Amino acid sequence: MRAPSTRGAAALALAATGALVLSACGGGGFSSSNNQAPQSTAKGPVKLTIMIGSSGDAETKAVKAAADAWAKKSGNQVEVIAAADLGQQLGQAFASTTPPDVFYTDASKVGTFAKAGNLYAYGDQVKDAGFLPALVQAFTYDGKFYCAPKDYSTLALEINTDLWSKAGLTDADIPKDWAGLEAVAKKLTSGKVTGLVIGNDINRSGAFIKQAGGWVVSADGKTMTADSAPAKAGLAEVQKMMKEGSLKFSSDTSPATGWGGEALGKGVAAMTIEGNWISGAKKDFPNLKYKVVELPAGPAGKGTLLFSNCWGIAAKSANHGPAVDLVKSLITTDQQMAFADAFGVMPSTEEGAKAFASKYPDSQAFVTGGQYAQGPVNLPGFDDVMNKFNSQLATMGKGGDPNAWLAELQKNGTAALAG
Repeated sequence: MRAPSTRGAAALALAATGALVLSACGGGGFSSSNNQAPQSTAKGPVKLTIMIGSSGDAETKAVKAAADAWAKKSGNQVEVIAAADLGQQLGQAFASTTPPDVFYTDASKVGTFAKAGNLYAYGDQVKDAGFLPALVQAFTYDGKFYCAPKDYSTLALEINTDLWSKAGLTDADIPKDWAGLEAVAKKLTSGKVTGLVIGNDINRSGAFIKQAGGWVVSADGKTMTADSAPAKAGLAEVQKMMKEGSLKFSSDTSPATGWGGEALGKGVAAMTIEGNWISGAKKDFPNLKYKVVELPAGPAGKGTLLFSNCWGIAAKSANHGPAVDLVKSLITTDQQMAFADAFGVMPSTEEGAKAFASKYPDSQAFVTGGQYAQGPVNLPGFDDVMNKFNSQLATMGKGGDPNAWLAELQKNGTAALAG
């Protein structure tokens, strides 16, 4: 579940926009105030469909196995569809009369899908599962907890241990604050190696904003806070390290790299900031040795970002009852740990997260981050706003005024909220 790059976010935004347009053109849609389709009254077995955006065969097989287990126990049938393009296929499905009953829903898309009337709000039926509070907030829109978080990841600091030792650094030098990060990043920067390499959008630099005590919107999602002093301080720290030569965006390395894991694996980054999906880099770079630690604290304390999907249920589904029952089986600790073992995701409940950290202690920093992580902006109509800001932010390595970009984000975001 890698957080989207700027280019990937643009594609997702286009797909989400298509979903809204298709929903409007499809006829017979549900308004946001009436998106609760009747519970299934069909007697006997039902057939449910699950649409997922899979990371590969391991994930697809794991979801199919879980669905088959529930089907065998309940007497129902389940078909799992691994979408080639989840955003596009969901958009088409929402416009039809028979969308998938259950589907992956990214946290950033909850508001968009909910406002379009595509989501059944069943969160109150699973609220006692013990989800991390940040995840509940991420999937809450307009006061409704819409869907059960299926997993999550947070950002942490990954350190190339070979380069770390070569620079004469020890565990005592692991940075605890921005000053410590600056110091080690400078010491690790040499020749083709940059001390810290991160992705070029809000999904990475936003961690610095959070550590400075700011974020793009207020906690209730009703007010823009993008041009606040803390937000400015967060991006100022990123730009400061860039000017010192100890931080680069992955798109600015030589050779250019697609993301932090690639930069770390190719040896052009001594440190990066990524989520637990970075474990996938070991497949491409089997000799890579790295250590994962929590991100350094900023002036306001610890801060990281959270990324997650939920098990969305279609408002148009005629099988809400069985669909919720299926989801309940997918969010048990045992099942979430089976998913973790199969394809590396972290369970979304407090109990599951503890079990994951116990079994995979090297990922403790990611789990701990879930206690103070900031989820994405999940408001409808915000994709274009964030895409514009991300396109500006990506040019920071070449100069520019982050404060001006934040001011424009404030203006455009305010207009989007009003709309």
